[in-house]
Amino acid sequence: MAGKPTVAKSPPALIPPARPTPGGTLPLSCIDKTIAGFVNIIQVFPPSSLSAAHDDQGAAVAAMRSGFARALVPYYPVAGRVTPSGLAVDCTGEDVWFVEAAASCALADVDGLESFPLLIPGELLLPRPPPGEKLDGLILMVQATRFTCGAFTVGISFSHTVFDGYGAARFLTAVGELARGLPAPSVAPVWDRHAIPDPPSPPPPPFFAVVTEFRLVTQVADISAESIERVKDEFKQAAGEGCSTFDAVTAVVFKCRALALAGALPDGAEVRVSFPAGTRHLLRDVLPAVDGYYGNCVYLGCVARTSRAARESALAELVGAVREAKEAVAAGFADWRRGVYRYDVPLDYSTAILSDASRLGFDEVDYGFGMPGFYTYPHDDQANFAATLLVVRPPAPRRGGVRVLIRCVEEPHAAMFAAELAKFA
Repeated sequence: MAGKPTVAKSPPALIPPARPTPGGTLPLSCIDKTIAGFVNIIQVFPPSSLSAAHDDQGAAVAAMRSGFARALVPYYPVAGRVTPSGLAVDCTGEDVWFVEAAASCALADVDGLESFPLLIPGELLLPRPPPGEKLDGLILMVQATRFTCGAFTVGISFSHTVFDGYGAARFLTAVGELARGLPAPSVAPVWDRHAIPDPPSPPPPPFFAVVTEFRLVTQVADISAESIERVKDEFKQAAGEGCSTFDAVTAVVFKCRALALAGALPDGAEVRVSFPAGTRHLLRDVLPAVDGYYGNCVYLGCVARTSRAARESALAELVGAVREAKEAVAAGFADWRRGVYRYDVPLDYSTAILSDASRLGFDEVDYGFGMPGFYTYPHDDQANFAATLLVVRPPAPRRGGVRVLIRCVEEPHAAMFAAELAKFA
């Protein structure tokens, strides 16, 4: 490939619901109101993952557009707009923006989009509304990009105020089901944000409104299935019980980051890994159907130790600490619902926020031309207000392990952090 890859985008077009939908205003939940911003993901469909029945890229895109139009009927709030107050959704039926695009290169020319950061600017593969249309209030945008080799990417930008990761994946699954001709989504969507009562004290300000400036380095690390099983075995021998992949990976990241920051923090300084924990199972008393609920159901858990303890503890001990932090989520969330407790994890350099997106289902969506080979999250150089790690499923043939997309250390600590994580590759 000569020169930098380019992407030619068609003018954004609106996809309306396939049938008339209800109007009116629907309230957001007290949890939705604590979260703001857009989440961007890119689903990657290598030529090998595309089904033979959809060699025609134009027909594949047309089927996908039809799936979105049909999904916007049961998911009709998604075709609306978040009100300027951020407290509700106006069901205006204004539709979602859809962009068709063509890349000047083959997928292999940009390392199959497996690098992090990507070898092609992420914004080229992500949708944006037309000039003059504000992002404020938009709920969902889509871009389908064709590569010269026959590969596809589907870039999704969704409002985190309206969806959490599970909810967005459920919506895209419904799009795929309807694009493939199913009469209705396999899981009926549920709005019912009003069913989650507001806590007695006002909700905290939006999580992403807290601004702290760091100079974070972008990195990527793979933790192998063998390393994960080794940590699980160590914990089982020490504790006599099993642990999850999340427990093992979080313990590894916690220890490696503490080792990398050893020279920057006193031994007695507290280091933390915070994690958004799903709370759907804790809302069965108020939600009529938790599986179809696509609003935010998260609460921040946190594991904390002194810098010295995190560095010197065996991984099995740190796995136990992670499990204790997970077990504390139910009580903390119950307290928050009563207005007793708020998210109060300090967003300083001692805290890393780890999100596990590996089991949400973004790599299981089939728009009618096969499931994606994998998916990725383009990094955002402007998002320097918190140290973050994102766990995703790696591309084949590294399945079984996990990939960690990293923006949680500054340059003086990046080499040490990478070296420690490499021990688990």
